[in-house]
Amino acid sequence: MSTLTDRPRPSGREEQASSGRWWALVVLALAQLMVVLDATIVNIALPTAQADLGFDDAGRQWVVTGYALAFGSLLLLGGRLSDFFGRKRMFVIGLIGFALASALGGAAQNLEVLIFARALQGAFGAALAPAALSLLSTTFTEPAERGKAFGIFGAISGAGGGMGLLLGGVLTEYVSWRWCLYVNLVIAAIAVIGAFAKLKDEPIPAHGKIDIPGTISAVAGLVALVYGLANAETDGWTDAMTLGPIVAGLVILVAFVLIERRVEHPLLPMRVILDRNRGGSYASIAIAGAGMFGIFLFLTYYLTAILRFTPIETGLAFLPMLGSVMLTATTAGTILTPKIGPRPLVPVGAVVAAVGMVFLTRLELDSTYVSGVLPGLIIIGLGLGLVFAPTQNAATSGVEHSDAGVASAMINTVQQIGGSIGTALLSSFAASAASDYMVGKEPTAQVAMQAQLESYHTVFWWSAGFFLLAAIVAAVLFRTGPLDVDPDAPPAMAH
Repeated sequence: MSTLTDRPRPSGREEQASSGRWWALVVLALAQLMVVLDATIVNIALPTAQADLGFDDAGRQWVVTGYALAFGSLLLLGGRLSDFFGRKRMFVIGLIGFALASALGGAAQNLEVLIFARALQGAFGAALAPAALSLLSTTFTEPAERGKAFGIFGAISGAGGGMGLLLGGVLTEYVSWRWCLYVNLVIAAIAVIGAFAKLKDEPIPAHGKIDIPGTISAVAGLVALVYGLANAETDGWTDAMTLGPIVAGLVILVAFVLIERRVEHPLLPMRVILDRNRGGSYASIAIAGAGMFGIFLFLTYYLTAILRFTPIETGLAFLPMLGSVMLTATTAGTILTPKIGPRPLVPVGAVVAAVGMVFLTRLELDSTYVSGVLPGLIIIGLGLGLVFAPTQNAATSGVEHSDAGVASAMINTVQQIGGSIGTALLSSFAASAASDYMVGKEPTAQVAMQAQLESYHTVFWWSAGFFLLAAIVAAVLFRTGPLDVDPDAPPAMAH
């Protein structure tokens, strides 16, 4: 009978390589944290920035939309460029560009410069995010290690928005709104040093030309779609500036798919999205991304408008949710995904998140944080941890290395589009619910507060519906069983 001492021990070189991979994960996680933080940290700073620079609400909307337009529309191109020119190279370019754009935004003295800086952040973020995820995918190819790595990466993706609320609140209240942008310089500097020290890239394979027609149609279609959805929040769904761009965007994206099926070197090969596991990942994360805005956007409104929390208190209020996201993402998601695959985990996680959203529909004007908000947040976090880690793992599992960048870009693209749809839909549902409640009532302060609460309840119900839809889609699309191993992995690592 063999004993533990009979088993071959890893050589010093193998231990060093394994240690290097985990340090690489730290670098990639830092970059992911910076991109995810930026989605919410700037939102906390916006009211103060608006008062400082003196711009109106329409200008404030463009500070958010400028980033979303550039990021969402350029992700596929950024992912393909990382496949063509090297993922480490695009990762470093993205980090440095994102940091410089953040510095420009932090130093902005007028609205125009701030919007330009935010658009630049989005453009470099579109180079950075796919490169980070594809480097993670190609660095961790052994199923058990890959499960752990994606568990940690998924936890950061799920929790980063809440961390942004906390950090944004602290910086805005105690330092300046400008440091909500300057903080990226610190994170990027550490990540760049780590990238040169710890990240390794594969040799760049021979490749064809960049798909110019596909690139133009993808960028134009995504810009039009995101722009129309952003207008829906402020102008309503029937406005020409909402319907026109949305319809145009959808038509152009249909043309993009037709182009991709015919060109020799497509920007987005259809084999990437037609695989059931990857397709299930993209669909699940898009729908869940729409539902998440019910938490980060409208629960923030409840905490600040009803419970009168300060920005710091609001950020701290989300910490229990972040802890529960990390708990399930780094335990159940890490241990179970390599063994049973995403099909049981993602539907269960989405249903648990839906239960948490339903719990939040019980909130009243006199509810307390501990009894009213906290249980729902913990339940939602436990569910989201089971959604993010397996979907990000499945989104790049089994894909050829030459397609890893664009496969990674798709997960960010669908999350951005899902978030844009969620923001537009939930904002319009909230406005309609508040208006309906006010009909026939005397507009007192108490009635206005109750109308706000009704709008939040409506949003929480719809978010629960989004999570349930994500659960159904995941159950139908994902294949049963463990994920495919990396087809390009060395034989020793493919066990």
